[in-house]
Amino acid sequence: MSDPIPSPESDEEDDVKRKFREALERKQASARSGSANENAGGKNQHAHGPAANKRTFRRKSG
Repeated sequence: MSDPIPSPESDEEDDVKRKFREALERKQASARSGSANENAGGKNQHAHGPAANKRTFRRKSG
């Protein structure tokens, strides 16, 4: 028996799946390499000072 001839559509699907898989691997590799310093370049955790000094706004009464 001979091997079944793959249709052009299945070749295209395999190629697309392979490209997506490679892109996912690159994304995961870059995420793993950056895990040593997780907060580098992130937002400042306390950008606006302590919560005790937050303003409270009240509606004018007249």
